[in-house]
Amino acid sequence: MSESLLSIVLALEAVLLFFVMLTAFGVKALPPAAAFGGGTALIIALVLTARLLRYQWGVWLGWLLQAVLIAIGLLLPVMYFIGTGFAAIWVYCFVKGRQIDIAKRTAQEEAS
Repeated sequence: MSESLLSIVLALEAVLLFFVMLTAFGVKALPPAAAFGGGTALIIALVLTARLLRYQWGVWLGWLLQAVLIAIGLLLPVMYFIGTGFAAIWVYCFVKGRQIDIAKRTAQEEAS
């Protein structure tokens, strides 16, 4: 369950980043090549990380990407708030997913 919840958050962040990329270009916060190149690279990183969450290092990479989203606030200050909001959702899904996984495992052990 943890992997599913966290991958949903990363997928939503990838969609968000598409609009952030367009905004960074539109307000001329970055040159076009940097806005679209960096945005595309980060979208790809989010999508790939969603597929790697079954590994412990994939989850750590997800945590790193949360920090990157908040750091985009250096270019677009509103991203401090949006990135923090998504990081809060990430933390909630991380904690709740682990709780559900543990409860599921306990129920299976009791059934055996």
